Amino acid sequence: MLLRVAAKFLIAATLLGVGLTRVECLNFNFTEFNDSAGDQLILNDSNSRLFYDAIQVTPDSSGAPEAMIQKSGRTLYEKPFRLWNRKGFNSSFNTTFVLNIKYQTHPGGEGLAFILTGSSNVNINASGQWLGVVEPQKNDSSQAQTVAIEFDTRKSYEEDLDDNHVGLDVNTVYSRVQVPLTNLGVNLSSNSDIRVHVRYDGELKNLTVFLEMADKKIPVFSEISDLPAYLPKKVYVGFSGSTSNYTQLNCVKSWAFNSTDKEDDNPFWIWIVVPVLGVALLVGIAFFVYRKRKIDREKLEDACPSIEEVIKVSSTAPRKFKFEELRKATGNFSPKNKLGKGGFGTVYKGVMGNKLVAVKKVSKKSTQGKTEFIAEVTTIGKLHQRNLVKLIGWCYERRQFLLVYEYLPNGSLDKFIFCDEKSSMEESTMSWETRLSVVTGAAQALDYLHNGCEETILHRDIKSSNIMLDSEFNAKLGDFGLARTIKLSDQTHHSTKELSGTPGYMAPESILTGRFTIETDVYAFGILILEVACGRKPGSQNQQDNYSCNIVNWVWDLHREGRTLDAADSRLEGDFATGDMECVLILGLACCHPNPHKRPSMKIVLQVLKGEAEAPPVPNERPAFMWPPLPPSFKELDISLGQLSPFSELGGR
Repeated sequence: MLLRVAAKFLIAATLLGVGLTRVECLNFNFTEFNDSAGDQLILNDSNSRLFYDAIQVTPDSSGAPEAMIQKSGRTLYEKPFRLWNRKGFNSSFNTTFVLNIKYQTHPGGEGLAFILTGSSNVNINASGQWLGVVEPQKNDSSQAQTVAIEFDTRKSYEEDLDDNHVGLDVNTVYSRVQVPLTNLGVNLSSNSDIRVHVRYDGELKNLTVFLEMADKKIPVFSEISDLPAYLPKKVYVGFSGSTSNYTQLNCVKSWAFNSTDKEDDNPFWIWIVVPVLGVALLVGIAFFVYRKRKIDREKLEDACPSIEEVIKVSSTAPRKFKFEELRKATGNFSPKNKLGKGGFGTVYKGVMGNKLVAVKKVSKKSTQGKTEFIAEVTTIGKLHQRNLVKLIGWCYERRQFLLVYEYLPNGSLDKFIFCDEKSSMEESTMSWETRLSVVTGAAQALDYLHNGCEETILHRDIKSSNIMLDSEFNAKLGDFGLARTIKLSDQTHHSTKELSGTPGYMAPESILTGRFTIETDVYAFGILILEVACGRKPGSQNQQDNYSCNIVNWVWDLHREGRTLDAADSRLEGDFATGDMECVLILGLACCHPNPHKRPSMKIVLQVLKGEAEAPPVPNERPAFMWPPLPPSFKELDISLGQLSPFSELGGR
């Protein structure tokens, strides 16, 4: 009881410290815009107003339409929010709003935009084709400090796709991304309510937009965009619009917004001084109950029958070990026997009899510990293929999840292909022949998972650190904590509410929809191919712009310039067949095609790596990611987020 009271005191003290110094995130929700809402908004005095419980971003033309042409309007929330801080942490945000756009004349006006801007100025001269986004003299310059998602209802430029599209504008009205809406069954200026969802993940630097009409959610685009590179630390959010020489009414009927800081700028001493008394009290009381708690904890074995029920131990299943056996084998999990540490746990070297093993202790901090453990045992435990890491056994005692694998003396592939000052010369100069052999072996493993099993298996975490190497540098694909089985009779993908996988290896459609397919595995394998050929990590170093940081964009830019071979790892010193290197680089780009329909299957990938087929052709210019994906034959797919049609039609094996 005393321990609980002390803990509550500590929590209260800590929260008080945070409350004194924390910069509050921005959160609000306007279900409608009545007069009181005007106190929280900054409105363009002449052209924007609240009327009929909505924001009229541009003026209504009733009564005097000739006086309403060439008008722009802006409405911003009164308080800014912090997009990034001095420690390099970026905020994330979600916003949902309902648009209603109505032609007053035909053709209509230009449309409106959701904007993030460094300036609270709403009275800018940016009518007509400028959509109120940027002033003409600041267009396409860093002075604009404005990022906009435009809902364009008029083709004002030759570069515009049509008069009904969504675009992403960065310091300019010339969209870097454009997605037509007509083929999605959406007409922006139909006088219909259209609910828009915008999400930004500050850690992944991913901007996602989708629409909702008639209870149907329609993904529009998902784009890697480093917003802090274009915007100041604090930004305002709101809407802008314009009417051009024709008029239309641009309204926002509701609006919710919330942002989250990954970390704030609080002085470090606040976190120490404020709760120090509570810590002292807590530690003092905890001392008296420590021994009893320790004894109880050591005796406790969470004999959860559901674990064994799911694993369904049989004569062919991996062996079940006792915790004490594994503790002794690893020297009580001694740091001296530590082989490595990843997101799912720490791996230790062990000796059982005269045989070396690797024991993975699943991390208690892992968000899905039990799920990952069961997935690994039930997936890899029943597989037998020479390029898969062999699972010898498992253990679940004392609330500990442990897995026992064959020991692979050369560790993981990543330490051999990435330049590391701690690596030996031998590790940092793996030959091209060995690299190609390793990638081919990994391809054989993934082809087996996709095509050689009774049920298709998605690995969902292909990356160089999950490719293990035996004493002869044969590749072994491991870490099946995220793997999921697809039953051919009724499934072609796996969906998740949480993003799973490793940033940099995830296909854009997975980030957008939360779905994983054989094509998303192929995308991650394409990243692996490029890593091995280039000796470069997915988000490589020494680049200022996150867009050009991405290894796919970097190699594709070289390919566009006719310099594909310049992507080859310089540490190879040209010791490779140029035809083979170019073929592998092109294959990597093909696997990472933004359109999942254009990616090769693992059967084709394996044929190319074995020299039995040519690499699939790829365009010189990297295609933009669009949703739904082309070709036109897929336009009629049901693309609601709750029931997405499959990318692949998986036949019987």
